[in-house]
Amino acid sequence: MTSISDIFAAHFSAIHELEVQTERIRLLGELLSTCLRQDHRIFLCGNGGSAADAQHIATEMVCRFETKRRALPAIALTTDTSALTAIGNDFGYEQVFARQVEALARPGDLLIGISTSGNSANVIAAVKQANAMGVTTLGLLGGKGGKLRELTQHALVVPNDVTARIQECHILVGHIWCAMIDAAFSE
Repeated sequence: MTSISDIFAAHFSAIHELEVQTERIRLLGELLSTCLRQDHRIFLCGNGGSAADAQHIATEMVCRFETKRRALPAIALTTDTSALTAIGNDFGYEQVFARQVEALARPGDLLIGISTSGNSANVIAAVKQANAMGVTTLGLLGGKGGKLRELTQHALVVPNDVTARIQECHILVGHIWCAMIDAAFSE
């Protein structure tokens, strides 16, 4: 078993590696704020822990993060069990997010695809669908970024190979973006 001290050290190392991308994180946060200021919507998708992160980040935008501001349109494509199961049954699991993008997204909206490997087939299909529709695509990725690094218009890659460390960094980035959005929309 890895010691708690080793886990802390690995966490701090991953955060330090992410910190060198501060300017990129800021620019992507501004991209999200601009999308919302122009009355477009943000969609998020991912699998497993990344699905939970998609829901978490979307909720921070719809409800609020830390400051009082108006509700903002963010939708996690991971939450509608009827859509997920019907699409999975009728079109295959690879299409569970792409089909929702096709139905709900419009040009000017933004899709955040979250994948620790960058190779999740259903996130790849959603990004391809979004790109074809004029929806801005952003990958929140790990490792080397996988296939999604090249498919998304914008990518932020956590340069780590441990899923837990990548997810810890993803939620930190999500919280940074939410703080930036709060600041942009505060009353």
